[in-house]
Amino acid sequence: MSDQEKTEEATQHRRDQAREKGQIPKSQDLISAVMLAVALGSLMYLGRDIVDFLGQFTRDELGTVPPLNPSELWATNHMATAIWRMSMVMVPMLVILFIAAIAINMMQSGVLFLPNKLGFDWSRINPASGVQRMFSLTNLMKLLFGIGKVIIVSVVACVTLYFEMETILGLSAMSTIEVASYLLDTALWTSMKIAIALVILAILDYGYQVWKQEQDLMMTKEEIREEIKSMQGDPQVVARRRQVARQLAMSRMASDIPKADVVVTNPTELAIALKYDPYEMSAPVVVAKGAGSVAQRIRRLALENNIPVVERKELARALYQEAEIGHPVPADRYAAVAEVLRYVYELQGKQLPTMADLEQADRDRGRAA
Repeated sequence: MSDQEKTEEATQHRRDQAREKGQIPKSQDLISAVMLAVALGSLMYLGRDIVDFLGQFTRDELGTVPPLNPSELWATNHMATAIWRMSMVMVPMLVILFIAAIAINMMQSGVLFLPNKLGFDWSRINPASGVQRMFSLTNLMKLLFGIGKVIIVSVVACVTLYFEMETILGLSAMSTIEVASYLLDTALWTSMKIAIALVILAILDYGYQVWKQEQDLMMTKEEIREEIKSMQGDPQVVARRRQVARQLAMSRMASDIPKADVVVTNPTELAIALKYDPYEMSAPVVVAKGAGSVAQRIRRLALENNIPVVERKELARALYQEAEIGHPVPADRYAAVAEVLRYVYELQGKQLPTMADLEQADRDRGRAA
């Protein structure tokens, strides 16, 4: 398998780049179908109120007798009143359509800010690119989708009217109002069924758009390597940096560990070097810690410098997870660390400072500060 074959799924970085360019799966047919269904549903729910209002509005307007010499103010007030009455009925439906349009777009693409789309794209008027787009797989699918929509609309309409055939043939026996009401209901319900069918078809189209987007974003192994190199740097440079960092850490340990008072171990996996000067520090400080080979290095340096190595499994695990190099040990570990230090002092024949000595040291530090 060649490295140039697109066999790898797109990385998040590639997806983010495509989104920044506006390359997202989006179906305009889904937007149109949902908007049609919402509009029909709103019309079916609010239609009676709208029809009643229009009838009353027409009667009021036809029954309004203007003054003999209508002024401009009268005409303006009359027009403003008419617009206000009309808006009170139409605004709820328009608000529903507005919210639906925003919602269906947000569901597909989310919030996008693409200022680069405001510029002029010369490739759009390139004849070669235009011919390529005309005979692309995307346009073929659009053609098939358009044919499918025509077929589905025709089938849904024919089936609906076929089941209404008996009622349609009996319309001659109905009154004019009954015929008008029946035709309106039939037209709305037939349109709603067509809209639902179009929504289902548009969902399939959106699924195809998602699949097509995933195929377009597929990456080759070489592209994966290049992306990692561009984001993290050359692997050789990164390895060199890590080597230098390890060397610096080792050299720092070589100078810090001889100053430690004790090394707590686990006994082979972990090692934590602690230093405590009761006259200078308020709590023991971690001067070095490590696991694996680093822990072995710490123990070796401790033995070379006659630093006591004490095995305390639970304490070593806790200090390795909770304490940071150069910081005091956590307060809830004071008692365990104090016990280790007391044991080390006894081994070395040192005498622990008294409370008076510590208080005097605190006073001295306060005066120095």
